[in-house]
Amino acid sequence: MARIHVFADEAGNFDFSRDRGASRYFILTTVTLPDCKVGDALLDLRRELAWSGVELPGHFHATEDKQAVRDLVYGVLAAHEFRVDATILEKAKTYPHLRVDAQRFHKTAWYLHMKRLAPAITSSNDELLVVASSLGTRKQRDYFVRALRDVVAQASSSAVYRSAFWPAGSDPCLEVADYCCWAIQRKWERNDDRSYALISDKIRIEADAFGRGTATYY
Repeated sequence: MARIHVFADEAGNFDFSRDRGASRYFILTTVTLPDCKVGDALLDLRRELAWSGVELPGHFHATEDKQAVRDLVYGVLAAHEFRVDATILEKAKTYPHLRVDAQRFHKTAWYLHMKRLAPAITSSNDELLVVASSLGTRKQRDYFVRALRDVVAQASSSAVYRSAFWPAGSDPCLEVADYCCWAIQRKWERNDDRSYALISDKIRIEADAFGRGTATYY
């Protein structure tokens, strides 16, 4: 029996329009870890940066960190073994009945992701812990917690599974997911694969959920 840790992050928003600021894609990324040593290494790096006089606004966050800091973080990630999986949803191809309900869309994204991931990483004797970054209002978080637990229960063959939503800065392994998700988002949204190339050897599934579809709805 093994306990498998999955940490998740998301990129994109629930703005289903072509307005400025609306993302083209919603991207769900997970990192699957045999242990949490990479998180310990990020804490060590954070302490070293503080000793060197490098101020961080808080935890590592790829969108906000300076490039010099990003380079160091990706260097830490490169030194550790873990698995990255991503599900990409082109929002304009999303069926209208899913677009009108952000919660339903979000749950669908998780279901599409976990139905591929869970069979690949777990067996019936494993324990599975899935942790995602918390978001939205308390009411939204409560819904997402219930939805995630429902999806994990449907998709996982594990004898025991748990899920949780934690603040992004509460666990450095969520920072690993953030950095991997950011790299994948840059590739898809901006055709910028500089950071993606640094983690590409760890990516196992990168699924364009609506890739076969040609119809767009806005």
